[in-house]
Amino acid sequence: MSASSGDMSRRKLLLGGAALGAGALLAGCTSNEKKDDDAGTNTKVNAAASEAPGKAVTIGFSAPAADHGWIGAITANAKAQAAKFSDVTLKVVDAGKDAPAQIAALDTLIGSKPDAIVLLPQDGAQLTEIGKKATAAGIIVINLDREFSDSAASFSLIKGDNYGMGIAAGKFIGEKLKGKTDAVIGEIPGIDELQLTKDRSKGFADALKTYGLTVKHRVAGAFTVESGQKAAANLLQAAPKLDAVWNHDDDQGVGVLAAIQQAGRKEFFMVGGAGSRDAMDHIKAGDSVLTATVTYPPSMASSAIILARLAAQGKGMGDLVELQVPKLIVLQSETITKDNVDKYLPLGFKS
Repeated sequence: MSASSGDMSRRKLLLGGAALGAGALLAGCTSNEKKDDDAGTNTKVNAAASEAPGKAVTIGFSAPAADHGWIGAITANAKAQAAKFSDVTLKVVDAGKDAPAQIAALDTLIGSKPDAIVLLPQDGAQLTEIGKKATAAGIIVINLDREFSDSAASFSLIKGDNYGMGIAAGKFIGEKLKGKTDAVIGEIPGIDELQLTKDRSKGFADALKTYGLTVKHRVAGAFTVESGQKAAANLLQAAPKLDAVWNHDDDQGVGVLAAIQQAGRKEFFMVGGAGSRDAMDHIKAGDSVLTATVTYPPSMASSAIILARLAAQGKGMGDLVELQVPKLIVLQSETITKDNVDKYLPLGFKS
């Protein structure tokens, strides 16, 4: 992945611990959040002027099927947030099993002429043209997380910071292993073909490099419990001794922890990824090698609904001067440890 001078400056800031970026803008969009239930749905309920009832709008929503906890929480958050607004009708369409199926479903949705569409694509590149089609039809498209290959396909993009997620994990591990340049570090990513995985691994490697550390063993999973267990078993077999492991995804981490327990391995510590309730419970209890997790919040779906509503009603974000919502919002990746886990527990989603 090539990097512009702007990208390099941002990476230096992240590596230095100055977590700057568009994520800070989201404070005006997600402040005063309410925890709706124990499934990790978080919605905004304060009564800012921009949230006063306005023109009735229909928002279409499409995201891949809930094959694991994070995706399930994405849809749950979107539905819960839409339900807070008396002027919003949410039209959820089935994304199907793959990109072509999602494109077909969105084609039908576009024909019904909603005011806006919040779309988490099966694959950002493959869904770019349907995003352009919706935009050309006068529909406001909020691209959620998996990025289109052309920014012209959406009105606004809100996403997690995959590179920053890797930075956060690498910095935590680097600080714990500072001075131990011979440390053996393992990595269990998700699906290697996805750009998000490449970005996470790049951030992790870049952060470790500042401490003189590198990944010695790496086995990819597929964001599922079963794949996590298999990947961890293979990694543990290849590495008779480890100092630290980063597992990219807390859903597959359920399987990763099962494999570690079955192998009876305790000589290393592990960092998770995403911020599931299951991971936080282990961190709080101190009952496993999992000592931290770095966040990738599914509450972004709630914020995407807010953005879609505001844009469809011609409003901006209440705490900003500008008249329209931002073109890009990138959420910070925060590090959860035993010291601060109680603060984050209400935000955890079910694995």
